Amino acid sequence: MQATVAAMAGRAPRTGVGFRTLAALGVVFGDIGTSPLYVMRVAFGGGALPLNEAAVLGVLSLIVWSLILVVSLKYVMLMMNADNRGEGGILAISSLLTRRVGARPRRAIITLGILGAALFYGDGMITPAISVLSAVEGLHVATPVFEPYVVPITLGVLTGLFLLQRRGTARVGGLFGPVILLWFLTLAALGAAEIARGPWILRALNPAYAVAFFAHHEWASFLALGAVILAITGAEALYADMGHFGRRPIRLAWFGLALPALLLNYFGQGVLLLRRPEALANPFYLLAPPELLYPLVLLATLATVIASQAVISGAFSLTRQAVQLGYLPRLAVLHTSDETIGQIYIPAVNWMLFLGVLLLVAGFGRSENLAAAYGIAVIGAMTIDTLLLGAVARRVWRWPAAAAFILLLFFLAIDVTFLAANALKVVQGGFVPLLIAGAVVAVMSTWRQGRRALFSRLTAEGLSVRSFLARLPSSVARVRGTAIFMTGTPEQVPHALLHNLKHNKVLHERVVLLTVRTVEIPRAAPEEQLEIEELQEGFYRITLRYGFKEEPNIPEALARCRERGLSFDLMDTSFFLSREKVVPSVNPDLPPWRERIFATLSALALNATEFFKIPPNRVVELGTQVEI
Repeated sequence: MQATVAAMAGRAPRTGVGFRTLAALGVVFGDIGTSPLYVMRVAFGGGALPLNEAAVLGVLSLIVWSLILVVSLKYVMLMMNADNRGEGGILAISSLLTRRVGARPRRAIITLGILGAALFYGDGMITPAISVLSAVEGLHVATPVFEPYVVPITLGVLTGLFLLQRRGTARVGGLFGPVILLWFLTLAALGAAEIARGPWILRALNPAYAVAFFAHHEWASFLALGAVILAITGAEALYADMGHFGRRPIRLAWFGLALPALLLNYFGQGVLLLRRPEALANPFYLLAPPELLYPLVLLATLATVIASQAVISGAFSLTRQAVQLGYLPRLAVLHTSDETIGQIYIPAVNWMLFLGVLLLVAGFGRSENLAAAYGIAVIGAMTIDTLLLGAVARRVWRWPAAAAFILLLFFLAIDVTFLAANALKVVQGGFVPLLIAGAVVAVMSTWRQGRRALFSRLTAEGLSVRSFLARLPSSVARVRGTAIFMTGTPEQVPHALLHNLKHNKVLHERVVLLTVRTVEIPRAAPEEQLEIEELQEGFYRITLRYGFKEEPNIPEALARCRERGLSFDLMDTSFFLSREKVVPSVNPDLPPWRERIFATLSALALNATEFFKIPPNRVVELGTQVEI
């Protein structure tokens, strides 16, 4: 969600706690803040629960304690302390842990990280669909005339949202915080006005009503959990965006406004449903006086668009991290602002999400139909967060094994209960995020395994730099200038260098073996970013290190080499890149289906010239075929 965060800062960066708290409202809480649009309607809309006082108090008590235990305790108080040098998110915590465990746990953590990231893409499709659709459905509450137009209007709003991604959000980003602030104040006001008619509803703060609800309704109460989980969607954003705002602004925004406003609105809907059972058609909009309905629909639509924007921008940011960490092939990343580096746009991800969102809206038609699909994606990601939190408590915080196990067991019991309740809805739409996640996992794991197999083949066939220099004949012609050979194996001679020497029979006066590495921290320390080693015969080895939230920039890095006594004139420098073409092997290292996927991904990957920002007129590409 980095792009949205950067947009909200406008052209002049402001870092005060007050501004960051307002910005956090606009980016972090948009998703969870729009949940009142559909939670109570989904909970009672299926007819499994009676619309009586005990059931309403029971559902409200479950919502209250889910917000307290899952959002406030797990995410705001605990997960936000599990940071990777100030950064949060599924890939950040996975990278934090992989540096502290052995080979077998490392594989398990990587698998969990890939699965969590894959579920996020499912969430990235479902959030815009269900949020905007539920907001536009308010028009149907105003008059049945709009009923046939709800889906077309929703599709129109979403189309505009995705088309605007290329332009960035700098011009409108500054409105995000104030709009969501107004939204939460509206939630609180609507809820408080209705609570004044039935203050007894506040008894739902007592968890005994949740226990009694399960005791009396048994199976139906278990099914209701599938709706309650919708009240905590977006909790992961509190952790994922920690690096952009810091812990304090997010905690201030949550406890100071977001949580109280949500509780007031849910309680208000509870009073309304017991006073007027027919309000179940849309309890959120029917809280408002009729004359305010159209302005409320407009505000709700703006709020859901902002929530959707945050998820889309989050998908861009997550994809860039995945590329840097080697989970995905290189993709085109466009910057939408000259002032703020965080504003990015990834066309492939944008259109993938757009197509998925359109299919979801057209296929499901109503927000309550999408609720089943939404719950699976959310609780799946939360369960993975719990497993990683338990590992952090033991490996990073150094808690005693018993304490870490109790923490893990407590939150895992909550997650598994929610997961079981939502699993019952797989056939009703819950299969959608599972299919999306499965496809993403297949792509990520195949790319990672394929790169490992490719690296093994290249390493097995390679020649060490030391051996090459020892055997280098003095008769080899040397030409003026500098040749930079990019290589992932700095101890071995790049294939491009061998091909150039074989076919052109020359070497440059100065030869640089350049390796770019991504370290498992958000940003590499300045003293670790650049390493220069002088070899012999005019050869140098340079290693550049970038964090998974940084973008490699080769010309910029070479300019910094001047401080270490090694200067480059780009007009006198040639970059030699090796482009590997994967071809089928008689004894493949991958299953045939993975081999085909990897070959396709390799062909579609962005070339190194663009990715590393190398001047294209200084590049020579030499191809080689590799069997894996």
